[in-house]
Amino acid sequence: MKILVFIITYKASYRIKKVVSEIPFSYLNKYNYKILISDDCSKDDTVYNIVYIKNKIKNVITNFNSHNLGYGGNIKKCLNYAYKNNFDYAVMIHGDNQYSSKYVKLMLNNVLISKNAAISGSRMHNKKAALKGGMPIYKFIGNIFLTKLFNFLYKTSFTDCHTGYWLYNLKKIRKNLINKLDNGFLFDLDMRLMLIKKKEIIEEIPIITRYGTERSSMHINYAIKFFLKILIKKFYK
Repeated sequence: MKILVFIITYKASYRIKKVVSEIPFSYLNKYNYKILISDDCSKDDTVYNIVYIKNKIKNVITNFNSHNLGYGGNIKKCLNYAYKNNFDYAVMIHGDNQYSSKYVKLMLNNVLISKNAAISGSRMHNKKAALKGGMPIYKFIGNIFLTKLFNFLYKTSFTDCHTGYWLYNLKKIRKNLINKLDNGFLFDLDMRLMLIKKKEIIEEIPIITRYGTERSSMHINYAIKFFLKILIKKFYK
């Protein structure tokens, strides 16, 4: 079994070291795995920190985009690498340290049993914990509203439709469909909609919420685009 853990970064700076430090290497050592860190043309010291990690830890490979591909574009590049090199599963982690890498083990254990198409980490499984973890109140309210609207429209029961923490079962997700998804911050939404259309199962696992000085994609522009897309996809065939 081949596993790719890929970390997408953009102006992540020192946070990328914290992300890598929580990866469960003792668990991954049982498998054939690689850690891919893909930077989307950062202009700060992120590259320096990535090079430092590569020189210190084995099985780490790096990619530095010559120009900014966007959130979704960077994910696609990593997934295309996974397909090209015949990986069975790919786990995506953000380099800003909002999501703990320790959940890689739980995600993989779950997918090996369920064989589902994807696993996503839910910050909203325990809503009190989300607030305790520092989620801004406007993001908290926006997440609840848009997730409930999504569930109503698509007859699903997700608790967090805005997470960026994913495991992909590459045996169940076709490569040619990946490249049709959004190059921006709606990539995760497009992935969710595509899997629902294919009647594939996305399993949620609860994860801790961790907000600090890191940046997040959840802002008003994203919320408006999310709202419009789920309506358009639902009512325009």
